[in-house]
Amino acid sequence: MSEKNREGKRTARERMREDRAAQEARESRKKKMIVLGSVVAVLAVAAGVGVFVQNQRSKPDTPTASPAGAIGNKNLVIPDGPANAPSTLTVYEDPRCPACGQFERQFAPTVDQLQDQGKIYGNYHIVSFIDRHDGGKGSKNGANALACAQDAGYFRAYHDVLYRNQPDETVDSWKDKSQLITLAKQVPGLDSPTFESCVNSNKFGSWVSAVEQDFDKSGYTSTPTILLNGKPIYPKNGNDEITPDNLVKWVNEANAGKTLGTTGSASASPAPTSTAAETDPNQPAQPAPGATG
Repeated sequence: MSEKNREGKRTARERMREDRAAQEARESRKKKMIVLGSVVAVLAVAAGVGVFVQNQRSKPDTPTASPAGAIGNKNLVIPDGPANAPSTLTVYEDPRCPACGQFERQFAPTVDQLQDQGKIYGNYHIVSFIDRHDGGKGSKNGANALACAQDAGYFRAYHDVLYRNQPDETVDSWKDKSQLITLAKQVPGLDSPTFESCVNSNKFGSWVSAVEQDFDKSGYTSTPTILLNGKPIYPKNGNDEITPDNLVKWVNEANAGKTLGTTGSASASPAPTSTAAETDPNQPAQPAPGATG
């Protein structure tokens, strides 16, 4: 074979190798572009989901139904006691919260007495964050049942019964709504087809969700959170531990020289049209200490 022919074949082979290398480079770039496009698409979807979730979190819930007599912005607060009492006790609590159960079992008689004496006006925020953290349905079911009791005019009595019979937090017995209905038998007048239907149908489910969202925005992160005239008092008021006797002392000191409220529960009264700041002036300025539920 002549030198010229060998050179021609060598040049042809080199061109083939170059063409193959160029083709492989193009294929590699194409694959990289496909992968990059997929990553960008995934990130765009993730960003869209993030924006959607954030919007959902920031979008205020408006309950489709609120229990009779509920007060405040969107009627998210359940009142108890005379509205014209000189002091307001604000309570954030979760039906499944063991620390809330401990507080209620220790303090409910004292709080009820102070309300009946016209010394304090109770504002109850029934939250349900334990379901979200621990799983289950007991907090939401319990909160809805409390709203049903409020709607029927028996909030205080049922509230006290519920906390006296609170199951262990890890058991979540109140995922079974029938247990909440059975407990109503301990409240004369509450056990009725109307109450049973209210509990079973989750009538105030949207209200429960709205109360929970309001709690998320409150700045508080634990239950129970207890405030007297806007000042956190649980587990301490300054350097003093809260006790039933101390609570009475603090209320009497706050009420010194003031006219006591008209006795009687405000639980079943028509909901006023005033704002949350007017009816519940204890909106938190900073998180209060409290035992996590």
